[in-house]
Amino acid sequence: MPSILISGSSRGLGLEFARQYARDGWRVYATCRNPEQADRLHALGAANISLHQLDVSSEESIRTLAAEMHGVPIDIVLANAGINEPRAVTPETVTRADWLDVINVNTFAPLALVGALKANLLAGEQKKAVAMSSLMGSIGSNTWGTQYVYRASKSALNALWRNLSVDWKPDGIICALMRPGFVKTEMTNFTGDLLPEETVTGMRAVLSGLTMAGSGCYHSYDGTQLPW
Repeated sequence: MPSILISGSSRGLGLEFARQYARDGWRVYATCRNPEQADRLHALGAANISLHQLDVSSEESIRTLAAEMHGVPIDIVLANAGINEPRAVTPETVTRADWLDVINVNTFAPLALVGALKANLLAGEQKKAVAMSSLMGSIGSNTWGTQYVYRASKSALNALWRNLSVDWKPDGIICALMRPGFVKTEMTNFTGDLLPEETVTGMRAVLSGLTMAGSGCYHSYDGTQLPW
């Protein structure tokens, strides 16, 4: 049975990834900050889903999860958890404090998570370390500005993942970045143009066909690659 560990599984894309992978017979390690309050995860009622506590903003929480998962083979680690605030920051009003939480969750945490679970990936068959990026992280596609903090966090994530793909290539670990599109979730106040099931189906197809040739690349849910 193939396996996946997903951060930020209690809602939105993470929840849909958990639902689809569990439906298709995968072993799903679904993580979130408060598993006892993850009603929608519990409602899936799948025996092949297990819930695990993880606050990606806490290094101690990441270490605790890694200890809990010691010796467990994992095919895909999906660093999905992310935040998108504050949106209205401008160069005239930005403060150092505006950056700290967003960079911690969107940039530092994904790298720390896959680093802590590298041994699990090496024990798995597919060996895929996946981070959830965004079109906002593409410098080449930026034609409308705004959202300085979020853009910077995702552009930095892209750089980290490219670097990771180089360092982990000798280990046979595929490092991929995914762009989900503009999706109707809590994060977008349900104003997107895609449903979670649509984009997750697309991203799963991309991940299923992913080989080392696509490691270090920036993949959209529809199979196209994005400019850096």
